[in-house]
Amino acid sequence: MLHKKATVYFAVLGVAAAAALVMRLNGQSPVADPAIPPAARPYAVGVAASGLVEALSDNVAIGVPQAGLVTQVHAKVWDQVAAGQPLFTLDGRERQAQLAVDEADAVVAEATLRRLRDQLARLRDVHDPRAVSAEEVRTKENDVLVARAQWEAARARVAQDRALLDRLTVLAPRAGTVLQVNVRPGEYASATPKSAAMVLGDLEHLQVRAEIDEQNAPRLQPGQSATAYLKGDTSQPIELTFVRIEPYVVPKVSLTGASTERVDTRVLQVIYSFQRPAGRPVYVGQQVDVFVKSDLPLASAAPRLTMN
Repeated sequence: MLHKKATVYFAVLGVAAAAALVMRLNGQSPVADPAIPPAARPYAVGVAASGLVEALSDNVAIGVPQAGLVTQVHAKVWDQVAAGQPLFTLDGRERQAQLAVDEADAVVAEATLRRLRDQLARLRDVHDPRAVSAEEVRTKENDVLVARAQWEAARARVAQDRALLDRLTVLAPRAGTVLQVNVRPGEYASATPKSAAMVLGDLEHLQVRAEIDEQNAPRLQPGQSATAYLKGDTSQPIELTFVRIEPYVVPKVSLTGASTERVDTRVLQVIYSFQRPAGRPVYVGQQVDVFVKSDLPLASAAPRLTMN
């Protein structure tokens, strides 16, 4: 009898424990407040977007003219470079050897041309048609023309070698600051790398590339005011100045900024410039929250047509 009562008690306790567990699992845990409050909308009607800080006129991704071994790196991160200043150099020993061969060929071609010219001059000095025929003179003239063409071709190969050799030293296309260096002496630089060999930009003048969702693009008007907030700092807004609208809707890039990682959202890119805020560091590649003023209400607020 006692055994039967204990079994009943254990069954009741099991049912109660299961019911308590189900209630606990179905219950919602309290939502914690965010560590940093989100940025408040500065406009009564506006469009929200995410943005990325860039150097003015876009960042310049420096590539390599051809695949090769890096022998020297002339600049490092934070260096101020002028237009035409060397950035890094690729191995040019093979091209130097080819240049020496082509220079020797050019010397031989020049000597051959000089010899044939001297022979032609001696033939022309002979006025007796019985000693030198007109056909011999014409043949020698043609030989001189061929030798001259060969000499010019040899000189062109030398100039080509020197141009290709000079190209192995990559120069800065414009003045700016070195933002990133992805090559080191001794590394092999590919002509199609996953990342640029160097990234160059103008840190004195910055811009924001805002990505407007294509559903909000019809509410965007050129020249409208905009405000940005740095990630993690919602207390100090940054006033933006409209620059231009990129007239091509593109797939939205992922939050990592890699162009190879995309999501199924298309965005309209809008460029804004701004003055670097005093006392606060702003870095190229930093994400910002952008709010663009709009004079058009949400599409959902517009009257809808009904079908009878």
